Amino acid sequence: MSDPYNLKPYIRTISNWPIDGVEFRDITSLIENPLAFRKTVDAFVHRYMSEKLDAIVGLDARGFIFGGALAYALGISFVPVRKKGKLPGDTISVKYELEYGQAEVEMHTDALKEGDKVIIIDDLIATGGTLLAAVQLVKQLKGEILEACAIIDLPDLNGSQKIKDAGVPLFTLLDYEGH
Repeated sequence: MSDPYNLKPYIRTISNWPIDGVEFRDITSLIENPLAFRKTVDAFVHRYMSEKLDAIVGLDARGFIFGGALAYALGISFVPVRKKGKLPGDTISVKYELEYGQAEVEMHTDALKEGDKVIIIDDLIATGGTLLAAVQLVKQLKGEILEACAIIDLPDLNGSQKIKDAGVPLFTLLDYEGH
């Protein structure tokens, strides 16, 4: 995929982090640059501004940054999906597999109403586990997922294909070949 939004210059790559052999795509440098951050949020706003949406579901933690800004710009609610034990009140949770273990995320039980139309957002899609867990949470609350989105796709890790195979439309701004 090309880089139609010209965002790659703002995303730094950190080699061998968090473990040897990984080329970590760090969006911190993107959000630290006001123009790049605005271009990123605006790209999502323009994509979804004509949709009838009820909420943006953002994934812990970088999905909060873009999801909150997007929800604000669209005038709709923001729903956080957090790591287990971080939300007060009644929650539902889903466990999912990581490369080396298991994790769990949760959402408030009253975050969505049946039929709410949502977009799920995160910064990056690698193996797709966290995003697919969020899909399960939204479906448990009987929300309707119009699309999932992220800034970066790492297609060689097959997460984006898993999301599409689960029947969830997916939009990303750019991709990086390799790991």
